[in-house]
Amino acid sequence: MARLNILFIGDVFGQPGREALLRWLPGFRDERAVDFVIANGENAANGAGITSKIALKLLGAGVDVITTGNHVWRQKEVYGFLMTDERIVRPANYPAGSPGRGVTVRPAANGDEVAVINLAGELFMNTGMSPFRIVDRLVDEAEALADAIVVDLHAEATSEKVAMGHYLDGRVTAVLGTHTHVQTSDARVLPGGTAYMTDVGMTGPLESVIGVRTDIIVRRFLTELPAQFEVAGGAVRLNAVFITAEGGRATAIEALEVIV
Repeated sequence: MARLNILFIGDVFGQPGREALLRWLPGFRDERAVDFVIANGENAANGAGITSKIALKLLGAGVDVITTGNHVWRQKEVYGFLMTDERIVRPANYPAGSPGRGVTVRPAANGDEVAVINLAGELFMNTGMSPFRIVDRLVDEAEALADAIVVDLHAEATSEKVAMGHYLDGRVTAVLGTHTHVQTSDARVLPGGTAYMTDVGMTGPLESVIGVRTDIIVRRFLTELPAQFEVAGGAVRLNAVFITAEGGRATAIEALEVIV
């Protein structure tokens, strides 16, 4: 039974996050013998959405699958890429006619097949369908094709993410939360062998309000006036988790925070 090392990188925010990932990932992948890399890229294009050019750069740097979330439609140019490239997914509980797919299965460096399921939360996210209504079918389909299954639940409510972790415990390799851009301190392997973390965090500017220039956000809270968001600069905090698994079940999960 082959050991599988999975790296999941938290929401990549704008050019600073992209460049930090591109600098850091190749060395880390070699150092830790990473077999499979997933990155949430829904904020990679100036903090809102992703383009095909950006996606290809991330994939070229060693990312195997890109997940997304509620900003996936912000860059219309990427719609065609979502439909044709199996290395990028969008939330599976979005309407069936939406561009792209919610599940993909890709080969890992150790020879395993890894399924990645992307879901969006229902609470506060206006998805129109609870991820709980669709996840059983998706997991059953993935289990027939893959040796390991990783779920990215892009959601606002911690309760929804925690509940999903327990619901899928023992059935998938990992349930990892994204969207809030703040890394939580609850990374652990659940009793049934599923690695869990409420939010992996963000790969983006350290001195910012979840990626945006602090002065813009503070002014918005003080005045309640609309403002054009701008990606902050400076040092980047790269948040990720490193998971080891055997036979489709996690044996360990390690939260990572690197200043790049």
